[in-house]
Amino acid sequence: MRAQHPRRTGDRLYRALIDALTFRGSLMRRMRRRREREGVAAVEFAMVAIPFFLVIFSILELGIVFITSAMLETATMDTGRLVRTGQAQTQGFDKARFKSEFCSRMALFQDDCDKRATIDVRVISQFGVDDLKDPITDDAIDPEKTTYDDGGPNSLVLVRVWYAYPLVTPFLNQSVSRIGKGKVLLTAATAFRNEGFPAPPPPPPSGSSS
Repeated sequence: MRAQHPRRTGDRLYRALIDALTFRGSLMRRMRRRREREGVAAVEFAMVAIPFFLVIFSILELGIVFITSAMLETATMDTGRLVRTGQAQTQGFDKARFKSEFCSRMALFQDDCDKRATIDVRVISQFGVDDLKDPITDDAIDPEKTTYDDGGPNSLVLVRVWYAYPLVTPFLNQSVSRIGKGKVLLTAATAFRNEGFPAPPPPPPSGSSS
């Protein structure tokens, strides 16, 4: 068996060492590029994810606002019917009792209804009154500007309800807020002529004995 030349053996070892170092360097470069791509992808995802989730939350919250507005309209008309038919008058409703009846018709939102809703019931001279403004003072609902007068038989009555709904989504509450900070003011109203029900008896004079 012929012995290999020492120089050829050294050349092979040198080439093997160079190949190993070249492969290691190539592997390290590939791993570094992969990490860089993953880092860029993570940054791009973070840049896209924040506005994406804000849009999703805004759509969901806006849907809840529309549902609340629809329930507000329905509850206002249903409670106003108690006035139109004379039930409120015969049972001696006041503003608190009317509001309680209204909030009981707000279903999922009745727990916070007492704090968020403001009621105004008044007799009007004609339909289409346009000089009544929302009772807002310093970007807040002012209950002192509201009243409760359910009238009598055949009276023209206007029922208005304001509902302050708090918003969570940042740019949404900046675009639709009408009162305070981060609140949208929902409004419902119904006007009608009371039915010709029997007028309730007048309250007994004070100090009279039963």
